[in-house]
Amino acid sequence: MEDDRDEWDRLPVDPDLEPADLAGVDGDADLGPSVEECGRTGHGDREPGRRGRDPRVIAAIALGAMPGASARYALSRLLPTPAGAFPWATFWTNVSGAFVLGVLLVLLLERFPPTRYARAFAATGFLGAYTTFSTFSVETDVLAKDGHEVTALVYVAASLVVGLAAAWAGVTGTRLLGRRGRSNAPLRAA
Repeated sequence: MEDDRDEWDRLPVDPDLEPADLAGVDGDADLGPSVEECGRTGHGDREPGRRGRDPRVIAAIALGAMPGASARYALSRLLPTPAGAFPWATFWTNVSGAFVLGVLLVLLLERFPPTRYARAFAATGFLGAYTTFSTFSVETDVLAKDGHEVTALVYVAASLVVGLAAAWAGVTGTRLLGRRGRSNAPLRAA
């Protein structure tokens, strides 16, 4: 049961990183199962240390970014923000993106067979373009510059707290649903 709890608490591990890529982060940290134990290499036929240069992955990211940026733009049009007001469109965009990213990480890294293209398309491409740290930063700066310091502070604090809670809820909720689905599944004959 102890091993189950340790696995439950571990965050999803990026299959594109070899344990050696994480050296120096915390030499004594439990990095989870090795790449070989997971049955995936993450590097395909590329040399270790040459991540991110596969044009197919870049294409998947670009294809995901187009609808992600369009969705963000559509949400900003639905929730316009008057000058000095709380930027609800960016807030809800980033919070919903954090939640969906939590769900996707569990599904793509723990539930389904590994595929570099699904994660590149959905997580890096779509959600990377959908969520926006730059707009969050500019809106915060403009609020403070225009004398709305309290709104700026509330915006920063709420974005961080609610965004982290949304990501946690996405990871935890997806894992709970996955456990419930496995425990209710009929037993198969051996």
